[in-house]
Amino acid sequence: MTKKKLLDQVRNTIRRKNYAYRTEQAYTSWIKRFVLFHDKRHPQELGAVEIESFLTHLAVELEVSPSTQNQALAALQFLYREVLHLPLDQDILPVPAKRTKHLPVVLSQQEARAVLSELHGVFLIIAQLLYGSGLRVTECLTLRVQDLDFDRGEITVRSGKGAKDRRTILPAAVTPSLKDHLERVQMTFQQDLKDGYGSVYLPRGLSRKYPRANREWIWQYIFPAPNLSRDPRSGTIRRHHLHPCGLRRAVWDATRKSGVQKHVTPHIFRHSFATHLLENGYDIRTVQELLGHADVSTTMIYTHVLNKGGRAVQSPLDQT
Repeated sequence: MTKKKLLDQVRNTIRRKNYAYRTEQAYTSWIKRFVLFHDKRHPQELGAVEIESFLTHLAVELEVSPSTQNQALAALQFLYREVLHLPLDQDILPVPAKRTKHLPVVLSQQEARAVLSELHGVFLIIAQLLYGSGLRVTECLTLRVQDLDFDRGEITVRSGKGAKDRRTILPAAVTPSLKDHLERVQMTFQQDLKDGYGSVYLPRGLSRKYPRANREWIWQYIFPAPNLSRDPRSGTIRRHHLHPCGLRRAVWDATRKSGVQKHVTPHIFRHSFATHLLENGYDIRTVQELLGHADVSTTMIYTHVLNKGGRAVQSPLDQT
């Protein structure tokens, strides 16, 4: 039997463990870069020292961020632990990437409404959910029909960051347009079924437990792609969810038209959601739960960008 190539072994292991496709892409990319950095030597010939030198190169020569360096380390640890089954006998202590603290860009309520006013159609609904519910972009684009509870005004985010479920607000202001949008999505879904398609991606565990669920309406994406495409893993032709690139372009164009002089990305709506809730007097623990932060210290960064500062300090220049 022909032995599988290294990257094919990595892909098979990732898929067996039901990791996300984006994780598969990232891990295989880092492993390939690691092998090329060491002149195409097989990782079995390498070890902790070589991993350390590669990660140090990323930090010192390429000046990557700490999160990027950590992702590369995670990919290589996965390779040795899960694929090669080789223990790393010593601690890996590379030169750490420089950690810089950046305050998030936040829109005022007037600026947020100005940008939203220049968006239209499905991108307007998505942006309204990012700002009105505090969702991450991927969380929003991967929402399924059953995740919306119009009666309770709630959205259930399933397997968010850290593989955790949570509930957040479903804004009443977006409900009418969202219901109209779902009617159009359902018509497209029914046509896909007639054409012999209509199945949606489900994680492997769910697809085994509910073998017919992939053709049920409640499991369909709320924001499906306009065209059918081939699944890069299974080869199945199906309708995936919208890609974030189109949303980024729409938000960039809306910002330019609105005259807002800030670098606005879709994720900034989530920052603005948190900041505006704190400005309106909501408890930071409540905001933490809505955002899905594991630690309140992550949420605390928004206290530094409030209109009046974390302690409502008044400038001496403004005192009468």
